Amino acid sequence: MIKPGLALLACLSLPVVAAENPLSAAIARDYKASLEPLFNHLHANPELSYMEVQTAARMARELRATGFEVTESVGKTGLVAILRNGKGPTVMVRADMDALPVEEKSDAPNASKVKVKDSSGNLVPVMHACGHDVHMTSLVGTAHQMAAHKGEWKGTLMLVGQPAEERTGGALDMMADGIYKRFGKPDYALSLHVGADIEAGKIEASEAPFSGADLMEIVVHGIGTHGASPHTGKDPVVIASQIVLALQTVVTRDIAPREAALITVGSFHAGTKGNVISDTARLELTVRSESDETRARLLEGIKRVAENTARAAGVPEDKLPEIRHTDRPVPPTLNDKAMLQRLRTVWSSKLGEGIFDKGYQRGSMVGEDYAHFIYGQGIPSVYFMVGGTPAAQVEAARAGKGTIAYNHSPLFRADAEKSIQTGVLATTVALLDLMKM
Repeated sequence: MIKPGLALLACLSLPVVAAENPLSAAIARDYKASLEPLFNHLHANPELSYMEVQTAARMARELRATGFEVTESVGKTGLVAILRNGKGPTVMVRADMDALPVEEKSDAPNASKVKVKDSSGNLVPVMHACGHDVHMTSLVGTAHQMAAHKGEWKGTLMLVGQPAEERTGGALDMMADGIYKRFGKPDYALSLHVGADIEAGKIEASEAPFSGADLMEIVVHGIGTHGASPHTGKDPVVIASQIVLALQTVVTRDIAPREAALITVGSFHAGTKGNVISDTARLELTVRSESDETRARLLEGIKRVAENTARAAGVPEDKLPEIRHTDRPVPPTLNDKAMLQRLRTVWSSKLGEGIFDKGYQRGSMVGEDYAHFIYGQGIPSVYFMVGGTPAAQVEAARAGKGTIAYNHSPLFRADAEKSIQTGVLATTVALLDLMKM
């Protein structure tokens, strides 16, 4: 006998696109009626980090109209929407809201034409080049389904619209604003991200969806002199060049070969003229890891290599390189193993094994500041990926016969209909299981 609280879940063993699946059919109707116009509006009207004023206002209106209690200006431009439905677990679902300073070059009818002044006063184009418009629309779609099926679940649903993910500060700001003290600490947390290299209509969920990231700077000090008399100074360009090369041995020789680790020097600036040896060189780095232990070894290795390379060049102790963070570090986004297994089982049993893109292999070490909501908080969490590109394009790219416009590309264009409907479906199925009666 099927319990009443499991009635909807019991109907979900059909493929995502099957019209007989009542939840899929309801989501498809909602997409045509309200989610598609919402997505088109959000995509055409992007806002930069900490400037998501109109975006947050629109999200607040949508969620209030669905029956949620909405609090705005949480962590600057963030919002929290609460729907209480009896005694049960509190589950948080988060979507990021900001866009990027990228000029859209797609031919989409809803392509962004927006240009604004950034925080430095520079006029820049703005585009939802990372799919945050998909995330927000999926959040609203999930709100619609959970409100429509309140008889199927118990507890408190907390929906979060987070600002400034691209600048990796929004989650910290919401935490500093006391999100859990004000609205309750979640028993579970969920979030999703659309991925250009995953087939639209499918999802991916693994133990480590995103890496931790440290953005750093090394200022290498030397002793300036004439380019024709290098022996009278200490050349910071040579020292910094040696540091750049030696940093790679930290990854290849200090870290176990099967452990995820990365040091990239993306910027090297020094000098003003070819015949002048400057007194400083500046390196900017991104450092990626997926465990506290690996991160500690990388940071220690960077310090060791930088300082001792300078010492080997004869730089005095009071002029050793300065090493500092240039932005707030982001911890790795690690999925709770038990919760991940639970949801993978639910997704496969209710949506079929075909819901997973089994050909996907994560190749990058991109970071995500969602981790600040869960890191050290003891909150079981699952962050999953939703496909954003039609199957034929993905298959061609994997076979080396085509290309994909990846997230952050000016040509990025998600398959909104499939991505959003899949995001709503996967999130709703997960919530109905986590909050089942």
